[in-house]
Amino acid sequence: MSIQVTVWNENVHELEEEDVAERYPDGIHGAIADGLEAAGYETTTATLQEPEHGLTEAVLDETDVLVWWSHCANGDVSDEVASRVVDHVHDGMGFIPVHSGKNSKPFTRLMGTTCNIKYRHGGETERVWVADPGHPIADGLGEYFEVPQTEMYGEPYDIPEPDRTVFISWFEGGEVFRSGVCYRRGRGRIFAFRPGHEEYPIFYQDEIRQVLANAVEWAAPSEGSDAVWGEVDPIEPLDE
Repeated sequence: MSIQVTVWNENVHELEEEDVAERYPDGIHGAIADGLEAAGYETTTATLQEPEHGLTEAVLDETDVLVWWSHCANGDVSDEVASRVVDHVHDGMGFIPVHSGKNSKPFTRLMGTTCNIKYRHGGETERVWVADPGHPIADGLGEYFEVPQTEMYGEPYDIPEPDRTVFISWFEGGEVFRSGVCYRRGRGRIFAFRPGHEEYPIFYQDEIRQVLANAVEWAAPSEGSDAVWGEVDPIEPLDE
C-alpha cells in the first residue's frame, strides 16, 4: 500500500518576500512535495491560509506522514488544529517537523519542552555528520554531506533525550547541533530535521531530498497491535 504524505507549510515568507517567492515559486511546500513525489510517494500540500490550515480531520485521517515547515507564524496555528495533529501522531501518524518546525505547537506539545536553541544568520556552511549510520533515515548517504549556506542552529537544544540521534551538524562558526533526532509518541514516529532555512535553496539539494524520503518511509505507520483503553472485564474469573 502506498504511503500518503501531506506537506504543510505556513506559506508566509513566499507571500511576503519576493526573493523567497523567486527561490520557491511553488512554495517551500511545493519543493518538498516535488522531492517526495519523485521518490514515489503520493503527496498533497496544505498551508496556514486554508480553512482549518488545510488539516481537517478528513485530511489527517488520510495522512500517513505529515511533513511540517514553519518559521515566523508558529503562534498563528490554532490550538484546535495543533491538538488534532498531536492526537493523530499518538494514533500512529508519522510527523516530520523541518527547520523552525521545531518550535511549532505540535512539536513542542509532543516534546513537553520549549525546544529552544541559539541561532545566527549569515549563510555559513553546515556539515551534517551521519551519527547513526545503521539507521534507515541515513540510507544512501556518505559519512557526511554539506549544506553550502544556511542559518546556524547551536546547542543547547531544549528537547528530551532523543530515542536516536541520526545526524549531528557542525557549522563554520564552530557550533554543533543535533540536527536529526527521532522519537516515539504513542504509536507515532517523529523525526525532527534541522536544515531548511527559507533564504537558501536547500530543499532542491539531493541529500536533503534523500533524507526526507528516507524519513517518510521510516515514520509511516506500522500495523502493530490494537490498544485497549479504559475499564475492562477480567480475562480470568475473579472471586466475588
